[in-house]
Amino acid sequence: MEYVYAAMLLHKSGKDVDEAGVEGILKAAGVEFDNAKVKAMVAAIKNINIDEAIEKAAVAPAAAPAAAGKTEEADEEPEEDAGKKEEEAAAGLGALFG
Repeated sequence: MEYVYAAMLLHKSGKDVDEAGVEGILKAAGVEFDNAKVKAMVAAIKNINIDEAIEKAAVAPAAAPAAAGKTEEADEEPEEDAGKKEEEAAAGLGALFG
């Protein structure tokens, strides 16, 4: 998951998501990493439009409570639901990047 966070941070800051950048962020954070995994992740997301992937991931959690039969909970806590959607969207990106 740390690899994905590093990639998202690079993307959000407007920098290229490349091996050196991901490794630099992980090193700065004191995270042990596998060079092969960094290389594989960077190659896997090379042709992905990250903004589009984030946008699609943000839509999926909004439909999840209704699909799971949790509509009553969603009606009771609409203010908290907005914050949870953003967290769930970020968590969903992990699945997109493996």
